[in-house]
Amino acid sequence: MHPQDLAIVKGLVSVAWADGKIAAEENEIIQSILDAYAATPTERREVALFAQRPRTLADVPIHDLSHDDRRVLLQHAVLLSFVDGAQDTNEKALIDELCEVLRIPAVEARGIVRAAEERAKGMLNVLSGMG
Repeated sequence: MHPQDLAIVKGLVSVAWADGKIAAEENEIIQSILDAYAATPTERREVALFAQRPRTLADVPIHDLSHDDRRVLLQHAVLLSFVDGAQDTNEKALIDELCEVLRIPAVEARGIVRAAEERAKGMLNVLSGMG
């Protein structure tokens, strides 16, 4: 895994912790992303240890992220915040904070967040229709 991929995953761990717990669905998404990035057992262990206790954005190696990686993290973070069925106020606040920490201009950040929220809500509608 590249350092920026690891930084993205660690960012997602901090988003998962925003509501005080990592839900099973959030963990599944994180594991799927590790699969997509072809994480080694050592990298998986590093993420598992990182995720054992509550994390904040201050724990994320933002400096490892390029311009594009920052936008990928923001998109993934929004999707992750909806995976357990709804985005709570703590998750929403963390997404807003993430936009600032990532130094994405406000107008651009709003567009990215809005598009990711629409995708997330659309996926929830599909998933709830399957049950």
